Amino acid sequence: MTDVLSLADRSDTRTDAVVAHPAWRALKDAVELIRTWQRPDGSIDFAADVAPAYQVAADAVGRVADAVEQLSPLVPHDAAYHRAVVADLRSWVDGGFGVPDFLDSLLAFEPARERIDGRQHLVVFPMYTQNGNPDRNLEAVVFRMVWPEWLADLEATRYDNPLFCGITFEDFTSGYDTNSAVLFPETVAVREVPERFSWGAIFCDREAARFRRVSQAAVDVLGVELPDEVRGLMDDQQRSQDAFVLWDMVHDRTHSHGDLPFDPFMIKQRQPFWMYGLEELRCDLTAFKAAVELEAEGVAQAKDVQHAILLDRMFRFPVTGERSRNYDGLGGQLLFAYLHQHDALRWTDNKLRIDWDRAPEVTNALCAEIEQLYRDGIDRPKLVHWQAAYDLVSRYLSPHPASKWARGAEALDLTKQPRQLVDDVLADEFPLSMFFEALAKKLKNVIAETRGITAAA
Repeated sequence: MTDVLSLADRSDTRTDAVVAHPAWRALKDAVELIRTWQRPDGSIDFAADVAPAYQVAADAVGRVADAVEQLSPLVPHDAAYHRAVVADLRSWVDGGFGVPDFLDSLLAFEPARERIDGRQHLVVFPMYTQNGNPDRNLEAVVFRMVWPEWLADLEATRYDNPLFCGITFEDFTSGYDTNSAVLFPETVAVREVPERFSWGAIFCDREAARFRRVSQAAVDVLGVELPDEVRGLMDDQQRSQDAFVLWDMVHDRTHSHGDLPFDPFMIKQRQPFWMYGLEELRCDLTAFKAAVELEAEGVAQAKDVQHAILLDRMFRFPVTGERSRNYDGLGGQLLFAYLHQHDALRWTDNKLRIDWDRAPEVTNALCAEIEQLYRDGIDRPKLVHWQAAYDLVSRYLSPHPASKWARGAEALDLTKQPRQLVDDVLADEFPLSMFFEALAKKLKNVIAETRGITAAA
């Protein structure tokens, strides 16, 4: 039995229940005003030139709290959280607007406890938005849970991930008018980090919309011939969202599954950025491998997952963001190079030709190489494992000519601790190939246009 309820069982039968209410506009306006007064740590400096009078700031926060109280009856499943967040807002005022502490409300918010497809949530936190705003400003976002019965059944029977929440945007403040596509509890300003978090959410609508826009532009630039099933995926927002929510669910759980010589996202370590690139790619390729298995079993969304991973990883990841320690970009470069060097794709006559039949086999082979690296790493010292990982990447990507790591152990000061040798890593150890340099120029404007994108776009 799943925890999926029908539309008739939802607590918010109006599709726009929160965002259509006048209190939502009042909440957004107050949050946007408060954001202009905040320091990067979320506090307010009343000595600054742009600072308000204390009472003006208190009144603005009061409007946020009042709006939350007005909106809360529309989402009664969040009532305990909303009481806690109102208390945290008022405590922030009473404490003189120092560094905000929303630990109590963070612990009260548990969207994964009851994942109901279409359920609406209203969230207010001081937080940074990953790949968006690095400062802990006050943010507000209204979202809906994505938990269709087919996904709930897969999670219950195959890919247990009780903390995962697929979500879609309803509306948001300016911290999400960015490239951020996640809502993670670790981004919230708190006095102490909880022992464990009970949820993690990914906006599959933004991921799908961005994938469709960038992939279409890349296909047009590169002259890629698409099978009808791939064209259908790129033309259909709902199909793309379904693919991304399944991809994300399997990816997310993979961070704690498999032969793990390290777990960079559970144990805070300082490591070369290619280690994080391989970890993210391993999780994506594990999702790809799972999708190949699910396709053989007749799961309708499985083929779309494979195509989404290939196209998004190959076309968007390598040319998105700055080149400084861009581990997602590195993973995309590696996947493309591996497919190219194993004849699953060819760039000839200024056209990119993808062997859609061979690509799954080659992609799974890259997954196997990374899995073997991890398995062997259990018996290696940290520095030896880092070098082995570097060697794997450099078999397919050319290192920067000035790299010390490319010259091997004799170029490194081995009297230093491994974490100190991370300082010898170049900001861009594996520069873009000529192919991707040209593609980056062609896609630059399209990628910039996806900032803040949602399904409505």
